[in-house]
Amino acid sequence: MLDEHRSGRLTAWGNALIAGFAAPDDVADRITGEDASHRVTGLPGESGPVGLTLALGRLRALGATGLRLALPVPGHPLGLSGPPEFNDRAIDAGEAVVAVGVGLGLVPEVYEAGPAGDVHVEVLWHCLPVREAPPADVPSLSEAERELAEALRDATEALTRLDVAGSGPVAQAALEAYRARAARSAEVLAPGYPPRAVRVLQLAQRVGALLDIAYAPGDGEGREHGGAVSASEIAARAATLRPVERTARRAQVAAYNAVLEGSGRG
Repeated sequence: MLDEHRSGRLTAWGNALIAGFAAPDDVADRITGEDASHRVTGLPGESGPVGLTLALGRLRALGATGLRLALPVPGHPLGLSGPPEFNDRAIDAGEAVVAVGVGLGLVPEVYEAGPAGDVHVEVLWHCLPVREAPPADVPSLSEAERELAEALRDATEALTRLDVAGSGPVAQAALEAYRARAARSAEVLAPGYPPRAVRVLQLAQRVGALLDIAYAPGDGEGREHGGAVSASEIAARAATLRPVERTARRAQVAAYNAVLEGSGRG
C-alpha cells in the first residue's frame, strides 16, 4: 500500500539537484529508475515534451527553491494547495509534485505496453499552474514520527484482537517487500536529507507492511481478508486500518518534504 511513488523519487532527487548535492544526469537516472523514459510536458517556454534534465534545470532557472510531494486521495487532498484543476488531476493520479517558488506542479501519467514480465513503461509529467499556499494536512517530521509510533501500536493491538493472520505466502511476501523497501530508504531519499527523515520513511513503510498483511486475501483454506470471516469483522478491520493508512501517508509526505521544513519553503 505504501510502495515508492514516482513523485517521491522526483521530489527527493529533484531537491538534491536544486541543493547541489547531485549531478543532473545522475538525478535523471535515479528518477527514471526501471522505467523506459520520463518526459515533462507543459513546461513554460517549451512547445512540447522535454527530458527530465532540461525540465529540472528550467524549474531551477525559473526560481524553484525546492520540491514538495503530495499523496492525495478522494476526501484527503494531502499536500495539495489548489487550484481545483491541479488538485483533481493529482487526486486521480494519487500523487503529484509541487515546485515551490514558481507556482507550478507536476502530475505523472503512466503508459504501459508489452506482456507480463516485459512491460515497457513511459511516464509523461504534466506541468500545471498551482497556488502558492501552505499544503494541506502535512505534519512536521516530529509530529509524523510520534503519530506513526502511536498508529503502529494501536493498529497492532486492534488487529490482534481481530485475529488477523500473520503467516502464509501473502503475508510473507508483504514482509519481504517491506524489508526490501527499508533497505532502499536511504537511497530513495537522496543526499541532503536528515537521518530523521529516513527513520520516519522506514517506519511508514513498516506500517505499510502491516497494512498489506491485514488486507491480504485468503490462502484458499477459508481464511479471507487477513483472517476475517464475517462482514462485521471485515468492516471492523477497515475502520481500524483507515486512519492508520492516512497517518502513514502523511508521514511519507513529511519525510520527502523534510528538506523544506523550517526554511519557510514548506
